[in-house]
Amino acid sequence: VEVSQMKIGELAKATDTQVETIRFYEQEGLLAKPARTDGNFRIYENQHLERLIFIRHCRSLDMALNEIRQLLRFKDLPNENCGSVNNLLDAHIQTVTNRIKDLRQLEKQLKGLRELCQANQDSAHCGILNELSQPMKSL
Repeated sequence: VEVSQMKIGELAKATDTQVETIRFYEQEGLLAKPARTDGNFRIYENQHLERLIFIRHCRSLDMALNEIRQLLRFKDLPNENCGSVNNLLDAHIQTVTNRIKDLRQLEKQLKGLRELCQANQDSAHCGILNELSQPMKSL
């Protein structure tokens, strides 16, 4: 996308990002503070647009802000070896793998809970509500 200058609303629309999110990324140092007009409006350049697209893509992959910050450092140093980028992505993959494992365990627990109440009956006899009222069992 080739745009010379835009206001925050235009940047938000171009990247499908809320204005508050753009301001947050600026506060977090992920997006450089833009120049301002005489009327104190933020004026964004192409580099802001490109960087915001990169950030949004990383967020769509569920990367944490700290991970994105690290990736941006490497993006800003194009001559650096990308081995650390590979390591970061490997660690993120492991985090996702662990979360999938945890979610499968959660699904199993919820299905077990659901099996406690097969028929519609009064709440006093609902197996789900009765089980949720018991102290939690350690795994």
